[in-house]
Amino acid sequence: MTGERSGRDGPRRPRVEIEYCTGCRWLLRAGWTAQELLTSFEGELGEVALVPGREAGVFVVRLDGQALFDRAAQGRFPELRELKQSIRDRVAPDRSLGHSEAPAAAPEGAEVRSRSEEGPEESIP
Repeated sequence: MTGERSGRDGPRRPRVEIEYCTGCRWLLRAGWTAQELLTSFEGELGEVALVPGREAGVFVVRLDGQALFDRAAQGRFPELRELKQSIRDRVAPDRSLGHSEAPAAAPEGAEVRSRSEEGPEESIP
């Protein structure tokens, strides 16, 4: 095994890395995000890696080493829709994302998020 991320006969495929804060117990959120990205981009991505972070509060999503989302810089967690669109724009720009393509419709002044958009609970009592 060479360690190269490629299709059986194709060129190297992109690597997504999700670095998360272990002390904050964000492994479940990182795992859920990884699962969603692998489901959406199973043919385009070569790997999605979960990286235990050494820095408190870290949650960074990178594509081939380039940060796509940094919780510290943004002041929030990424919306799955924006991650999918950002990755799609880089690895499969002609591809439709279906329901993740269009902006979410919400009543004026109200934020509406489905349970699947919120992600998993951070810890189980």
